[in-house]
Amino acid sequence: MEQITEEELLLKVVKYFEINIFENHINASLKKHSKIKNYNINPIVVKYLSKVLEGNYTPEGVAKALFYPRVLGTSINTSFGTNIQKMFIKLNLAEGSAIKGIDIEFLDKVDGRKKWCQLKSGPNTINSEDVNPLIKKFTNTIRLARTNDALLGSNNNDFIVGVLYGEQAQLSMHYRKIDEIHPVIIGRDFWHRVTGFPNFYDGLVADLHQIINNLDTKEYITKGCEELAYEIRTSNLFSF
Repeated sequence: MEQITEEELLLKVVKYFEINIFENHINASLKKHSKIKNYNINPIVVKYLSKVLEGNYTPEGVAKALFYPRVLGTSINTSFGTNIQKMFIKLNLAEGSAIKGIDIEFLDKVDGRKKWCQLKSGPNTINSEDVNPLIKKFTNTIRLARTNDALLGSNNNDFIVGVLYGEQAQLSMHYRKIDEIHPVIIGRDFWHRVTGFPNFYDGLVADLHQIINNLDTKEYITKGCEELAYEIRTSNLFSF
């Protein structure tokens, strides 16, 4: 990676968040999630949720019941980790891994060793059924070290789970089980190892808060719900 200051890297990462995560999310919400064809609708539950939201079964209530959870929950959370993985590669902080199931490879700026990393978003974003398969995947990959020059000299500590935000004390019991065999590196420590700057995570959070405050989001939730409500009102899928 070319020599770059912490301030320059912060600017690039913040700009990536702004364009590829925040603005893309807004645009996708209006383009995709305001269309009824993109939902699998439970007619019983959606009627109940409309009653909760609007006090009645209305096109507006149905639109809110569909649009709000999609836009405020699943759509942004699903894409977050994938977008960060792409960002690390695009900004030359890491490489995409040639090993199936490993997200990125990077030179650890703290211990100077190459790391093979599975990325996770937060301290609770793993299920119990994911633990053993992940450990097995790492174990099988380490065995390849005997026949693969690229992995020569690697050990358990070089195969890590990188958690993008949070604190060590917040890690779920599932992560703690993995951490007994392979390091789970979280938040400030993870960003330090990837970027080489000890305080990068804190600066990133502060700068992102400023960017978020300046985003123009006033109308887009209302606009998306109105477009979806209109389609619901004029379709043959509902009776009001």
